[in-house]
Amino acid sequence: MPVPREIDAVVFDCDGLLVETESGWTRAETAVFAENGFSFGMAEKRLLLGGTLESAGAKMAEHFGKPGAGPELAERLAELTWKELRAGAPALPGARDLVRGLRESGIPVAVASNSSRRLVEVALRSAGLEDLFEVVVTADDVEHGKPAPDLYLLACAGLAASPARSVAFEDSPTGVASARAAGLFVVGVPSVPGTTLAVDAVYGSLANPGLTDWAAVCTAPAPRA
Repeated sequence: MPVPREIDAVVFDCDGLLVETESGWTRAETAVFAENGFSFGMAEKRLLLGGTLESAGAKMAEHFGKPGAGPELAERLAELTWKELRAGAPALPGARDLVRGLRESGIPVAVASNSSRRLVEVALRSAGLEDLFEVVVTADDVEHGKPAPDLYLLACAGLAASPARSVAFEDSPTGVASARAAGLFVVGVPSVPGTTLAVDAVYGSLANPGLTDWAAVCTAPAPRA
């Protein structure tokens, strides 16, 4: 399905979509699993992909057979991940050019991330993207993170945009479910090989020429009477 050209706004996920954070997250996740006597592979990665730190902690506690340890495990994962991202997390191919192209076309852009604000800010700063977005919302800003629609609804509200006339970019099933529940047109750019996304359009990378061309011709809708 063609990505709409007449739109109110575009809302991006952050981790694994704008910024190459997945390797840092994976190293941190591997360390937490090892500290608890477990190996970490693709199945474990998919278990945690796209969730909040709270949900990751709960899932790890269940996986490790440690009831009630979720908050402690989440905090440990957050600390290790922050150190990884602070050491360096580059922008993914095409991210900067796509966002700038949309801004040049007059389209408002936002970030809606299931990560904490501390992690989102260090990721965007490491990638040199921190000044490109009018609105950045994180799991700290809502009661229910993805897959609930709250983050996307809040991002659209911050941009004075209608979700039905906005586009979301996501890399995980959890994020896709959130954007769809909020009513946005969803473009998938999978970050983990083999991940199937129930989206309206899919691209292998933000650097795809089709997306670059799309950003150049996007327009805001004419004011409604």
